[in-house]
Amino acid sequence: MNGDVIKVLLVDDQPLLRMGFRLILEGEADFQVVGEATNGRDALETVEQLDPDVVLMDVRMPVMDGIAATRAISASLSAARIIILTTFDLDEYAFAGLQAGASAFLLKDVAPSELVQAVRLVASGDAVVAPRVTQRLLENFVRNSPSRPAQPPDPLLRELTPRELEVAQCIAQGHSNAEIAHQLFLSEATVKTHVRRILTKLHLRDRVQVVVYAYETGLVVPSNPDY
Repeated sequence: MNGDVIKVLLVDDQPLLRMGFRLILEGEADFQVVGEATNGRDALETVEQLDPDVVLMDVRMPVMDGIAATRAISASLSAARIIILTTFDLDEYAFAGLQAGASAFLLKDVAPSELVQAVRLVASGDAVVAPRVTQRLLENFVRNSPSRPAQPPDPLLRELTPRELEVAQCIAQGHSNAEIAHQLFLSEATVKTHVRRILTKLHLRDRVQVVVYAYETGLVVPSNPDY
């Protein structure tokens, strides 16, 4: 993030939605909407040109959809963090977006205050937007997915210390740093250090990627369906 201003790129094929988000974000002193794109392919070019901090990415678009664009941006050298825009909070596309490297997802009818908070949180890199909802999305997807053959443990997990494994599991359960600190009798500063080391060792971009990784590798398993 450059200075105190958060640069945002809007990617959606609906002009009214882009206009609405632009009006909300530009009403905040610390936001600058640097550009717009109407499909995933345009988004790739615009990200390279404008170097935004955060991309609000629709899923269903012509030419190239938001999932493919998210995957390409995440695989590039761009530091942009991506928020997937979806219609339903248990949309399979939202999960695919997180798998592709998105940092969070938001409903398209999100309240203005929640949109503003979400962009700030994702830009900071320190928090997951709506972690409980993210966890619910992941658990729902994993529970309803066809059973896969048992996979050998990811060798990267052996790089984590026992304490780091505990912290990773807490992150995957949707806990904040403060909650993890309370649960494991640690200071928040220590938790933040563990989180940074986990991201480095597992080659992950942010906390939400830890959640996705934990479910995909079996580090955590879906809880009781009555959540």
